[in-house]
Amino acid sequence: MRILVVEDDAETAAYLIGGLEEEGYAVSRSSDGRDGLFLATTENFDLLIIDRMLPQLDGLSLVKSIRSSHVDTAVLFLTTMTGIDDRVDGLNAGGDDYLVKPFAFEELVARLEALLRRPGQLLGSSLRLANVVFDTESRQAFIDEKPHVLSARETAVLELLMRRKGNVVSKKLVEDQIFGLAGDVASNAVEVYVHRLRKQLADGGAKVRVNTVRGVGYIMTEDK
Repeated sequence: MRILVVEDDAETAAYLIGGLEEEGYAVSRSSDGRDGLFLATTENFDLLIIDRMLPQLDGLSLVKSIRSSHVDTAVLFLTTMTGIDDRVDGLNAGGDDYLVKPFAFEELVARLEALLRRPGQLLGSSLRLANVVFDTESRQAFIDEKPHVLSARETAVLELLMRRKGNVVSKKLVEDQIFGLAGDVASNAVEVYVHRLRKQLADGGAKVRVNTVRGVGYIMTEDK
């Protein structure tokens, strides 16, 4: 599950990224509104966390531009602005929720999970292919209705492939899902985690296949 944090304050961004990664999310960061707009409209994210006060392009303008680009990814605003009018402006701009700084990290996570459960978001309560089910709320995989333990990164790959079952997923997108925008990823890291996931699925008796499309990426299909 991928989250984009658009936050210019380095300390706040580090706090968010560290906490969210511990929760199992893949997190990318932008430090200004223009770069955030580019990432939000060209990459696939499950949720956007956007500060109201940003350089280059303020948070309200950023979200308005995202919505005008027909991107409906859920948006959580972060701000020090506490007025009712400020909150209304944020929601009218296309935001889905609003959290005032300073905030408790537990509340942030609860609000994110609530947004991701809302009808109409990309996330559903469960994903299914053949005898494999992935519960997006508990982040638990099941094979033949029995829980199957995966590592956090194996889980991230499984979720991405199941969301796009039957469609080719680029290697770059898999890498971003696992590692965010980290710049120190080993060249074979994606292959390692895809291989591990394949083995886990095979060992559990899953009736699905993860095929490599050479030079492009991966596709998950039912193993008939």
